[in-house]
Order: sequence, then C-alpha cells, then structure tokens
Amino acid sequence: MKKYSSKRSIQILAHLLQQYGISDVIISPGSRNAPLAIHFSEIDAFNCYSIVDERSAAFVGIGMAKSEKKPVAITCTSGSAVANYYPAVTEAFYQNVPLLILTADRPTDFVDIFDGQTIRQKDIFHQHSYGDFQLLEDGKENAEDINFDIIKKAIELCFEKQGPVHINIPLEEPLYELVSELPSFPTVEKTIRHKEYEVPSNLIADWYTSQRIMLLVGTRDYSPELENQLTQLVKNHSVVVLSEANSNLYHEKFFRHIDRYIFNFTEEDYKKYAPDLLITIGQNVVSKKVKQFLRKARPKQHWHLDEVWQPDTYFSLTEKIEVKPEVFFSKLLKFINLEPRPYFNLWDVLRDKKDAKHELFLNKAEFSDFYFFNKASQTIPENYNIHFSNSSAIRYAQLFDFGKRKMYCNRGTSGIDGSTSTAMGFAIKNSNPTLLITGDLAFFYDINGLWNQYIPPFVRIIIFNNGEGNIFKIIPGPGNANPNTLDEFIATKHRKHAEHLAKHFGFSYIKVEDEPTLDRVLENFFKPDLQPKILEVNTYGKNSADVQKAYFEFMKEN
Repeated sequence: MKKYSSKRSIQILAHLLQQYGISDVIISPGSRNAPLAIHFSEIDAFNCYSIVDERSAAFVGIGMAKSEKKPVAITCTSGSAVANYYPAVTEAFYQNVPLLILTADRPTDFVDIFDGQTIRQKDIFHQHSYGDFQLLEDGKENAEDINFDIIKKAIELCFEKQGPVHINIPLEEPLYELVSELPSFPTVEKTIRHKEYEVPSNLIADWYTSQRIMLLVGTRDYSPELENQLTQLVKNHSVVVLSEANSNLYHEKFFRHIDRYIFNFTEEDYKKYAPDLLITIGQNVVSKKVKQFLRKARPKQHWHLDEVWQPDTYFSLTEKIEVKPEVFFSKLLKFINLEPRPYFNLWDVLRDKKDAKHELFLNKAEFSDFYFFNKASQTIPENYNIHFSNSSAIRYAQLFDFGKRKMYCNRGTSGIDGSTSTAMGFAIKNSNPTLLITGDLAFFYDINGLWNQYIPPFVRIIIFNNGEGNIFKIIPGPGNANPNTLDEFIATKHRKHAEHLAKHFGFSYIKVEDEPTLDRVLENFFKPDLQPKILEVNTYGKNSADVQKAYFEFMKEN
C-alpha cells in the first residue's frame, strides 16, 4: 500500500509538478525534507534519484535538465544543505538551465533562535535566481489557496526564464504523518507566456548598409534549425560566422577555431578584420582573444540575440533583441538578399593559412596534453556526447576538430566545480553514451560526482593528469610569481592518481603514460562493457604547457 505525506503543501506541490510535466526529482536525504522524499517516491509519475552530496546533486540536476531540455526539481533538508546548492544555482542562472529548487525549512519562527539546522533560507539565492518564493505552513489561514498560486507562479517562471527558481517550504512537526489516499486537486490553467516578434525595419536597413557582417556564437546547445539558418547566410559568403567547440554548429564555412586564427592579431589586424555589424548569439564565449579583438574593434553596431541575457560584452551593444535566435533569423531571412561580400574571403584566406600551419605542427607534437587532445578528437565515436571540464580542457578543445559530436561545458560561471556531476546527470537521462574529458584538479575537486548509483555502463571518463593546474603555466601572469609560490598555491602541484577511486566507485581503470600505449588503448576504451570506464592519461612531467606555447609560437611564423 502506498503512503503519502499528509502535508497539504507537499500534496499541492506534487500535483502541480505533474500538471506541468516535471518528472525528474533529485533528493538529497535528510529529516526536514523527508515528507517530500516519501511523497515523491510513492508517485509513479516521478523519477526519483538519491544523491547524498547537495553540491553534486544540484550539478547532476543541471546535467539532467540539459539532457532532457526541461526543468528538473532538486530537494534537500534545511540548514547548510541549502547553501551547498549555491555553486550549481549560479551556474544554472548564467547558463539558463531550468532548476526548480525545493528546500525544506524549519517553521518561520524558528529562524535565529539557535534551533538545529536552521539558517536564513528565505531568499538565500536571491542574487542568482529568477524567482524566490516561500510557502505558508499548512496551519496558516488560506494556506492551501495561497500555496497553490505561489507554486504555479514559480513553476511557470522556471519555464519562461529557463533558469533556477527557488521555493522554500517551512514544515512543522510531525513530519512523518502519512495517508494512503490523496485528495483531488483542480486541473491547472497554464499561463506560460510566449513572445511574439517581428524584425524592425531599421534592422533590415542596417543589414543592407553593412559590408562586414560577423556572427559570433558562444556556448549553446545544438539547434538544427539555427544551424540551417546560419548555413543559408554563409552559403554565398554573405557573412562570417565564428563559433567555438561548445557552440555546437557544424558547417565547413563556419570558422570554428577562433584562437587558431586571431591569437596573434596586431593593432593593424584589429582594424583589418573588424566587422561593422556584429551579431552575437548564445552565452559565454571561451576565447579571451576574441573578446580582446572585438573590444578593440568597436563595431558600429552590435546586436545580441537572447531571450533573457543582453550583456554588453564587447562594449558596443546597440540592439537588445530579446527573442530566440531561431525566431529572429526565420523572420530576417524573409527580407534580405544573400549577396557575396569580400569580408568572408578576407577571413577565408586567413583560415587556410592557419589551418595549414596547424596540420604541420601536429606532425611533430610530442606526447603531452596537446597530443592527447589531437588523438582524442580523431578517435571518439561520433555518437558520444562530450562534456569538458573548465580551464585547460575546454581551451584545448577549441584547437581541434571534434566533428559533429555534441559538446558541453559549464561556462555559466566557468568554475571547475561540478564538471563530473553535470556529466553524470546528463548521462543518466540520455540514450547516447557520454564522455567526460577532465583535468586532474577538476576531477579530484568533484569526486562525489561518482557517488551516484545511477551512472550507466556506457559512461567514459578521460582524465589528463599533468599533476597540477597546468592552465596557470599557460596563461600570462602567474609565471611572474616565485616558482615555489606558483607550484604550491596557484598551480597546486600534486601526485594523486585515480586508480583507487575508480575501483571504489565501480569503474574499470586504465592508465597510459606514453604515446604508443595511448594510441593502442583509445580504440578499445569506447567498446561496450559492463562497467563505466576511467582512462587516466598521465602527462606529469611532460611539459604540456611548453608544448602549447610552442604551438602558438609556430603559428606566428609566416
């Protein structure tokens, strides 16, 4: 016999989640949220997942939401458990991932009287959420009607903004009173708003008067509709489309390796290659070089296309176009002629030159992180979703061609925390296999990402272990510090390996330390197995930073 929570607020919450099709609930165990755990787990419409570590759980939620492309609910007990959600909340906020955060709380009059596990939870995520709501305790006057309206508003806001929304739920004891039958609640009338859009005539006029049109695409999920629209724009060399590995766009006329082309731009080059109309799409851009280029280029016009975010990243924003790019281009393409512009050929000549240099360097690259990424880009099966950790991993990914594989990285806040957890959450909800490519510090920082009983056997993790945060040996600046300071407090040198962790969490494990072994192992690594697998590529002491610096020095040469 099923047993449900007697708490009316929780019964209403579950009813409304079902009405809006939110079916995935990640539960971190605790006492105060036990009524939610009991209730959700007893309802067949919910897929419940138990993740102990709240920080990991929230990132798992991000991965699930990105895979399913719909909101995921996460719930935890009161107190510091709530604060542990915060890193993932900030990531979801800046990346526009729909998380519905359900935090159990002590009754409101228990705050600040030194009652156990009680902190100021109301509005705790206010700076990084799209809505903050608090339910009434069941005993309060009109609580049922008020809570119904609050929950409905919160869920619809999560859908509209595609970002984190917080519902704090004060619960009075007793917590474990259960019922065997549920009351009936009314069917909800959904009022989610959808924006209408028409292209203003002045933008069409500006398109025709612009001779140097550039589209820059940042982090975004794959969209076949957008890819087709941008393909139409480049077909006759009408525009230049710059994209990155995690832009998830695929066409031979898109410029997909920005740093390969612009890293050595001079002041004269900034003027030579500058657009007069810049159109930006998507979220965070990885390349610092392109930010530097466009900030110095100062295009006459800059349009940004996004439903939520309108950042003036390049200090030249002139049009805030608050609509999906697919909607904008579907309208624009009806009004414009796609005529060739010399601007495309200017960039195309640069690309041909730099791509040829890139291929020459590959032939002489020694075993290193750089060598590994080149080899991986050629070996990973096409049906894999690839997740990259931040810092070195996503930057190396920009230099190589991974084909049409779908690629992901937490570039909302660009932190190393949660990379593993996000990839595991994505893998749980996706029918295609998932590969995480991660640096050693990002992997060890998020060890609890593997404390997860739902990881499917087709998950693969590759750790390139250079024994430190090697990014600090690559980027300019940290090298000015005393070597001892750099190694201990910035690069954080270490001798840790993942073999015992792999065994502990039920992964098979392989280690490689040289070029022939890597070449031999990679092919078999992706074959089906009964366990998920970890491959640790040990490049410790191989001067990976020097190899990457040598690459860019080589690319400078005429």
